[in-house]
Amino acid sequence: MPDTSTALRLTTPDFHARVHALNPKIAVFDCDGTLWSGDAGSAFMHWSIDTKLISLDQIAWIKQRYEGYKNSTVSEYDICGDMVTVYRGLTVDRLRAAAAQFFRDYIEPNIFPELSTLIAELQQKGCDLWAVSSTNNWVIEEGVRRFNIPSDHVLSARVEIDNGLITDRLIHVPTDEDKVEALRRVGITTGEHAPDAVFGNSIHDAAMLSIARPNGAFPVNPSTALLTRAASEGWPVYYPASVTP
Repeated sequence: MPDTSTALRLTTPDFHARVHALNPKIAVFDCDGTLWSGDAGSAFMHWSIDTKLISLDQIAWIKQRYEGYKNSTVSEYDICGDMVTVYRGLTVDRLRAAAAQFFRDYIEPNIFPELSTLIAELQQKGCDLWAVSSTNNWVIEEGVRRFNIPSDHVLSARVEIDNGLITDRLIHVPTDEDKVEALRRVGITTGEHAPDAVFGNSIHDAAMLSIARPNGAFPVNPSTALLTRAASEGWPVYYPASVTP
């Protein structure tokens, strides 16, 4: 196993300088743990339970599924999908209002200012920014509004909508290799169509990080598993001040 201590840790000035040195035209960001600390997907699920946003039957179902996930009998892909389909029957308007309240109260205070600054600078240079997440689109679209990333540049877990009502028909769940597939669908792939810079915090972002152009993979606030991968791949890592080990 690679020695994780060998992974190069960047200071904030070095992190920003390395990104800008690439003069990126396309930059791709994971969201939970990368743009802000914590997992907004599971937090929104727990908030939905606590506030009774979903029915008692839906609460019992998602609790059972989440226990299965913790016991490794439900996959990462499946639980991320479940945390979207659990809202079946509710209106999109209600979910967007709930997501706005939740994000404002519980996630916005945890946004990494160092990433906000970097993204604003990239936007000023005309960089095309994309957000990719396995969290539901209502929360992610609400969150990345703080970074001026438009909803049509959000690739996240989502379901079909029927006359304003949320269904349980999944469209896609971008996690692991499916993050790469989501990007491929919008024309961002490898080679000449590869992203110039990619940012992610967990091992579920590793496939996406691996398609970045040379020197363009940036693990941010990396999990232990991603730190191990970063050491193996020679990817430099960056910790915002609020989560520096």
